[in-house]
Amino acid sequence: MNLKFSDQSITVAIVGCGGFIGCHLLDAILTRTQWRVFGVDLDFYRIQHRLNDERCEFMVADLADKSVVERIAKYPVVVNLAAICTPSRYMAEAPEVIRSNYDHPAALADACAKSGSWFIHFSTSEIYGRTSADSGLLVEDESELTFGPVTASRWSYATAKLLTERYIAGLKNLKWTVVRPFNFVGPYMDFMPGVDGSGIPRVLANFSSALVRGEPLKLVNGGVAKRSFTSVFDAVDFMFALFEAGFSANAVGMASVAAKNAAEKSPLSQAFNIGNPDNELTIAELAYKMREIFAEIKGVSADTVPEPEVVSGVEYYGEGYEDSMRRLPSVEKAERLLGFKAKTPIDVVLRESLTWFVNHYGSELLS
Repeated sequence: MNLKFSDQSITVAIVGCGGFIGCHLLDAILTRTQWRVFGVDLDFYRIQHRLNDERCEFMVADLADKSVVERIAKYPVVVNLAAICTPSRYMAEAPEVIRSNYDHPAALADACAKSGSWFIHFSTSEIYGRTSADSGLLVEDESELTFGPVTASRWSYATAKLLTERYIAGLKNLKWTVVRPFNFVGPYMDFMPGVDGSGIPRVLANFSSALVRGEPLKLVNGGVAKRSFTSVFDAVDFMFALFEAGFSANAVGMASVAAKNAAEKSPLSQAFNIGNPDNELTIAELAYKMREIFAEIKGVSADTVPEPEVVSGVEYYGEGYEDSMRRLPSVEKAERLLGFKAKTPIDVVLRESLTWFVNHYGSELLS
């Protein structure tokens, strides 16, 4: 595998290219490289501006179709972003969540092992399981993993994602890299319930929806859990650091010393946390910060924006809900092997995300 950003013969397959992360990655590849893109998804509303791009081919399909899987695996780089990752569905649709997050990517990994493609699979920070409030840094190859009981169906997503990682790592001849996102946020994230989706989206879109509608932000179990929030634009920069390390480590004709150094920094057979530990907040702190930023965007006093209110997890999500109390990523590995570190501060991350949400959905509600 000898990839160069200027190589017009390279086609990258992006599964889930119409999703939140996929739409940003697609734009970046078309802007920053000469590569072509084969994009697969069930919905392309986020990438309408790219549908007629001569460097793209799109297919409306999912990984349940074996012929689609085989077609995807023909390309030298396969990025898999497809997943059911909405918290409310973990409880209500556990079997479908497991099929989406294990059966389908496992089949794609099998196909890539046969074709020789580099399989870049997006997993989740949830594979670290039921962490406590005093959990320290989560380290890719060291942290112990503890999950809730089988009766807590909230863990269906995390369990399926972890099993997929273990399956991928066990496949002989597969060139693989696993990415574990820590709360990526930014424009185009998720949906607004009742406008372009149903159910309960992830926390940032959830809070944004409530703010736009003039409703109180719901603090599940008091909002004491902590999360680290990462700009989706930093996530895209990580992908380019990953691509560059991938083709550098696999370039042919290197001198022996250079080859040894490249091998030591190879991103293959590695799992990477992608997060920003400097952007850690409790969910309650996030709510009040978003409330202030929303007021500034709208040019009103924060006192006019409804106060957050506390609800129980079972009341809000239903039976089977549990939470991780803290997820703080170690990012040393990505910095050491790829020279990458997320840099966008929390206030910038939230402002760019919320500004897009207000502009996009504010007009929807008025129409």
